[in-house]
Amino acid sequence: MVELKTEHEIEEMRAAGRVVADALAAVREAARPGVSLLDLDAVARRVLREAGADSPFLGYRPQFAPVPFPGVICASVNDAIVHGIPDGRRLRDGDLVSIDCGAKLGGWAGDAAVSFTVGRPRPADLRLIETAEAALAAGIEQARPGRRIGDIAHAVGRVCRAAGYGVPDGFGGHGIGRSMHEDPGVPNEGRPGRGMTLRPGMVLAIEPMLIAGGGDDYLTDGDGWTLRTTDGSRAAHAEHTVAVTADGPRILTAR
Repeated sequence: MVELKTEHEIEEMRAAGRVVADALAAVREAARPGVSLLDLDAVARRVLREAGADSPFLGYRPQFAPVPFPGVICASVNDAIVHGIPDGRRLRDGDLVSIDCGAKLGGWAGDAAVSFTVGRPRPADLRLIETAEAALAAGIEQARPGRRIGDIAHAVGRVCRAAGYGVPDGFGGHGIGRSMHEDPGVPNEGRPGRGMTLRPGMVLAIEPMLIAGGGDDYLTDGDGWTLRTTDGSRAAHAEHTVAVTADGPRILTAR
């Protein structure tokens, strides 16, 4: 079931979204060679704590997961696509890092992700990240009343494929509200004009995931969470929580 949010409820979700944006900005600022992924998780925990927010990631355990998620961020490095567990690994010069973070404030959730490089970037990594952000922007542009879920999916996938990148099979965005994951699913590829019609009050987490090598397959680490590219190529992830309104898409996790 899709819950339509009122204007007041969207404003409350915006408050949660600001916390997510602040946490991502703080993590990105802290990320440098020698800093561990656990250090970055601690940075995000501090931002959430100071805002009076909880983490929808911490302790989350979907059916596929062997253990509850132990962090407040997903920290995916280089060939890790998504769901990387923050651990003692220390960042190195040239790493490509994707950070996914959520916050729950006043009963409402926000969810966003950003990819960036540490130290001296590889040109190929910058292009990958730029394409992820362009795919996200294209999907957000379609989040308007009267459009369909397939229009978002098609816009995202078209940008990714045109650049020669792969799209992990079966993974995409989702509805969001009082829970981090709600209906409807928002695929990263699809046919325009298909799927659920968008209505004012729908709130979606749109999140392109790109594989540099061009394939769509992935492997799951022994931790049961981290998804990795099968060819060892790098990956990028970008995400925003977006409200569908009569005035057009409204990004709730912008800083």
